[in-house]
Amino acid sequence: MAIRVNRAGSDQPLIPDIAGVTSIVFSELSKSSLKSPFEVAVSHFATDGLPRPNIEEFLSHLRSLGKVAGKDSVRGLSAKELIDIDTEVCEILSRIVGQDLPGTGTPYHNLAAWIGAVERAAPVEVFTTNYDLLMEEALESNRVPYFDGFVGSRSTFLDLQSMEDGRLPSRWNRVWKIHGSLNWYEDAGGNIHRGQSSDTLSAGKRRVIYPSHLKYDESRRMPYLCMIDRLRYFFKNIAPVIITCGFSFGDQHLNEILVQGLQGNPSAAVFALLHGDLSRYPQIVTLAENRINLNVLAKDQGMIGSRAAAWTQGKDSRSCTDTTAIRWVTDPVNATLKNAQFLLGDFGNFALFAKELIG
Repeated sequence: MAIRVNRAGSDQPLIPDIAGVTSIVFSELSKSSLKSPFEVAVSHFATDGLPRPNIEEFLSHLRSLGKVAGKDSVRGLSAKELIDIDTEVCEILSRIVGQDLPGTGTPYHNLAAWIGAVERAAPVEVFTTNYDLLMEEALESNRVPYFDGFVGSRSTFLDLQSMEDGRLPSRWNRVWKIHGSLNWYEDAGGNIHRGQSSDTLSAGKRRVIYPSHLKYDESRRMPYLCMIDRLRYFFKNIAPVIITCGFSFGDQHLNEILVQGLQGNPSAAVFALLHGDLSRYPQIVTLAENRINLNVLAKDQGMIGSRAAAWTQGKDSRSCTDTTAIRWVTDPVNATLKNAQFLLGDFGNFALFAKELIG
């Protein structure tokens, strides 16, 4: 969302948010050969008195029904129809998010530059629920080595031992794709491989992306489980620091792991950078009220040590200077005064701030 491109004469994000992705997927399904079963699946939400689903909720629903149906039917949908819609959703998602970075100098390139700027005693670990390949593209463009759990060349495979023992060189940074990736696929034998995002999958293969939140089902699948374990293991380090950006704490499964990690290691710290005002994120406010090592930095205020307070208000405008991290806006009551806004919840600003640290 932080990367803007010109499409049809208007400024648009390189990849839409969940609402935008949902609109595209639903539009394509309603025009496809799966229109009838798709409409039946969507109607379930109205029948159950639930709001119209986003794509993650819709895919979760399909997979829940699939478990109940087995090889039979459930709620007007056959097992084959459920599988077909699921497969088509993943293929449409792949087309939407299978984008390349528009040149150099993007936020991803800036973050990659910071990651590769100095020799580190411990590697930088990037955890992401996104399944695009933008982070990998930026790291490779900057020639920053990284390990994502897979090894091999002709037919890659997930190497659990390398993931678990942690004895890889520290200059190999880590990229953990918690919800899977565009270029992961599962063969007929259930083995997970990494290929090219543009690959047309042959019969018996399916893309390994988990944009759903089936906590007690999907999380038991490989490689989801080992990626989650990497996040748990990260909290066992001495004074580990996690910075979140673009994560609104809407995933209960990840919330539990973060909170448990903070509880189990008092020296750990999480800095949650939020894009909007704090009032938009009641979930994280509740979590931060009980965890003093969960620091929340929103646009209008923050929560430090479990206490909320607004950023500096009513400062003399003559002494205010904007930076990558802070913008001063005119006070609505007194035009000679300005109030601070925190900007690092915007991934573009956060990545630029990281690059500025290089010097």
